[in-house]
This record gives sequence, structure tokens and C-alpha cells, in this order.
Amino acid sequence: MVNDEVMNEQTEFDAGQVAQRVVLVTGPSGAGRSTAINVLEDLGFEAIDNLPLSLIPRLLDGAARPTPLALGLDVRNRDFSTSNVIELIDRLTRHPGFAPEVLFLDCEPDVLIRRYSETRRRHPLSPEGSPLSGVTAEIDVLAAIRSRADVLVDTSELSPHDLKAELARWFDTQASQRLSLSLHSFSYKRGVPRGLDVMFDCRFLANPHWEAELRELNGTDTPVQDFVATDSRYDEFFQRCRDLLLFLLPAHVEEGKTHLSVGFGCTGGKHRSVTLVEKMSQALAEAGWPVSIRHRELERRIAASSAHADGGAADVARVAAGVKGAAS
Repeated sequence: MVNDEVMNEQTEFDAGQVAQRVVLVTGPSGAGRSTAINVLEDLGFEAIDNLPLSLIPRLLDGAARPTPLALGLDVRNRDFSTSNVIELIDRLTRHPGFAPEVLFLDCEPDVLIRRYSETRRRHPLSPEGSPLSGVTAEIDVLAAIRSRADVLVDTSELSPHDLKAELARWFDTQASQRLSLSLHSFSYKRGVPRGLDVMFDCRFLANPHWEAELRELNGTDTPVQDFVATDSRYDEFFQRCRDLLLFLLPAHVEEGKTHLSVGFGCTGGKHRSVTLVEKMSQALAEAGWPVSIRHRELERRIAASSAHADGGAADVARVAAGVKGAAS
């Protein structure tokens, strides 16, 4: 799909040249993508919605623009397919002249269905059928793209005003902007999440899994956090990680970086890594840094449980803004 003559990965790039910031905005229909495009335009982006994928390389050809770009992509785009979008993301990522970010507007299926029912709009993937079939099909189509998101915002409970405030935290182009930070917990058994800039291994800490009364709890629960903190190495480990991040964040701001992803991994991604993310998010937020968190393995457990209960229609993963924990 992407024309190599237009977007050549080997194109010479002046080391002193500023890479073109490109935000690809997508998500299921009804989740707020159009609203997000308008918000980004208000924040100083050159915003273009529903541009055919085959034309994006030609749009990006040539010298970098003075303003960042926001490109809206959804299933109604000409040439839209999961593979085409993933290919576009990969080529932009490899090209030194671009600084791509994927903004994914997520939403719980029942909320999407309710929004379609209230507005009496037809779903683009089910124009003659019920919104449920269209919503379910679109969630499946977008699953692989969702996993590549740099910024994932669940709009299920957000008003347009709330969404604008959330996007301003991540994408405000004013000089006073602070670097946004996302913290991820994960299981090493399931592999390291894509896109991490910094990673810490928590597997040496005392493991609540071996305590019968804690095994079914997770790191968002106080008893688990208290148990992890009883390890004699915990306090020093936490302080060193916090101090390192507080040292690194201003340096990344000076380099013009807008977002930093930090991972904490443990064996199962349920207890120790979740505890560190919860505690670290609080410490960094108290220091004045915008923080969002994701608990990958907890999200997977919730999604699997909902899929079993709803026949695969639900997708309940979420990102918690600020110091809020993932659903438990």
C-alpha cells in the first residue's frame, strides 16, 4: 500500500532536522475519533480526517511542516485494512524523518451500542443490521491496531469536555507542555510490550503468588502492595527507580520528546509489577508529571472474562489517567 518511492526508508535525513510529528487517530466508530480530530486541531495540529491511506505517503512527501499532523483513520477510509494501517505505522516508525504516534479512542461495546441507538445512526460495518454486529466486527478489525497504540484513551465515561482535557495532557503543542508518561505492568512470560523506552524487572521481589490469601488478588489491592513492600529490597529499589525517572524526564523534555513509556515486569504481571506501577504513578504525579497507566495482564484477564460472559462482544480494557488504577 505504501509507495516506497514516496516514503523511502533509506532517505537521507539531516541529523539537525526536526522529525515531522504525525499522530494517527483511530478507534471504533462512535468512540470519539471525530471529536479528537477537532480537539487536536484546536491544540495546534494540522488535522485531516478520512484521507485515503494510499494518499498519506504523498501528503507526507517533502519537507517537514512547521506544525504537527493529525490524521484520522477509520473503517470508512478508502484502502482501509488492518494490514495497511500496520504497514503505515511500521514505515513511519522506521523513517527518521517522522515521529509517529498512534492515538486510539477506545470505548466499551455496550456504550457504543447505546450511542448508536440514541442517535439512530447506522453502523458503517452493519448498515442494514443491528449496531451490535457492526460494533463487534469493528472491534475485531481494530484489535491489532489497538495493540500498537502509543496513547489509548477509553471514552466510555468521558464527556467531550473531559476528552478535550485528556488529549490536552498528551498533545498540547504549547511550549509549556510537560512530557507525558505512561507506566505499564506486564508479564515476562507473555513478552515485553511494544514501544517501551525504559524497563525495570521486579521478579526479585517477594512474590504474593505463593501466599494463598493473596494469590487471587492483584497489585491494585492494598494487602498485595503491603506484602511486596515488606521485602527488604523494595524501598531502595523503588527509590532508585523513582529518582532515575525524575532525573531522566527533564532531559527527555529538553530533547523535545513528548512521551515516555516505562515498563515494570514480573513473572505473571499480576502482583509485583502492578504494585510498582501503582506506587510509581502516585509518586510521579505528586512530582507534577502527567501519568497514565496500563496493566496489560489484568486487562487480558478482564477481557477474557467478559468474552466468556458476553460471547466475545465485550472489550473492556482501559487506560487509567493520572494515578487511577486499571479495573480490577
